[in-house]
Amino acid sequence: MTVRTALVGAGAVGTRHAHTLCSFPDVELVGICDPVPAAAQALAGRLGVPAVGDLDALLRTGPDAVWLCVPPFAHGEPELALVRAGLPFFVEKPPAADLPTAERIAGAVAAAGLPTATGFHWRHLDTVAAARSLLAGRPARLLQARWWGTTPPAVWWRREELSGGQVVEQATHVLDLARLLAGEVAEVVGAAAPSTAADRDVPDATAVVLRFESGAVGTVSTSCVLPAPTVAGLEVVAGEVWVDLTETSLRTRTAEGEQVSAPEVDGRRAVDRAFVDVLCGGPAAPGLVDVGEALRTHRLAVAVARAAGTGTVVRVGS
Repeated sequence: MTVRTALVGAGAVGTRHAHTLCSFPDVELVGICDPVPAAAQALAGRLGVPAVGDLDALLRTGPDAVWLCVPPFAHGEPELALVRAGLPFFVEKPPAADLPTAERIAGAVAAAGLPTATGFHWRHLDTVAAARSLLAGRPARLLQARWWGTTPPAVWWRREELSGGQVVEQATHVLDLARLLAGEVAEVVGAAAPSTAADRDVPDATAVVLRFESGAVGTVSTSCVLPAPTVAGLEVVAGEVWVDLTETSLRTRTAEGEQVSAPEVDGRRAVDRAFVDVLCGGPAAPGLVDVGEALRTHRLAVAVARAAGTGTVVRVGS
């Protein structure tokens, strides 16, 4: 079986997905569109794929599924158009810059019963699976998540109304793993260091305390004022176990000593492969995050950002 796929978004992330899809022998990329026609034409030209003007034209190419690789503010209508067309889709995280749009998309997908997948590629790492296995039967008591880095170059990233801010656009990866490894969060409270950049309203830094439904506690901190990405990951303390997890490493400490390992799985490739396998009729891989599950992480990210911005206690999902 050959899966016919189409791509919306020819930026850096869309380009990565396009190259990955074209590397699969059972996938045909049948069209690319982007609001900047030159970007679509350049990527399509490199891959020998047709470039088309918009999503409607893309749908006329007859894809079996669509990859949506658009900025946070551009979510909403593309997903709803695909639901109306009855087409499965892969969508990059976060599911939107705000919560109402993400809720509307997830509701429409659930009503239609469409297969979906999202770009939470960390979940596909074998090191994440190893961390889950080690923590099984040992409830987390303390968690610390951090995303300390620089301000990305995209102009839209600097405006919270367009990107959702650093918590929603970047730290959502570690918040997703916090849910996976420590369970659901009940409420959050925190504070933010306001932006010192004239062209950016995303805070310089945020710090938030989490209270998990299990009774565990945790912290999340972000910063975008460093000259380069510095740290992104989380640590978990459970019964006689310490886990330190990033995208590139896993460190654990137990009574038997400390172990360090690196992932053998390319999560960015695995996330695309997993959805293609679903489209071919196979079972969903354990790491596959559909739109409904992504919404639960998005609710947490929005609550964290809101708690940091207001200094008030925010219940997740409220």
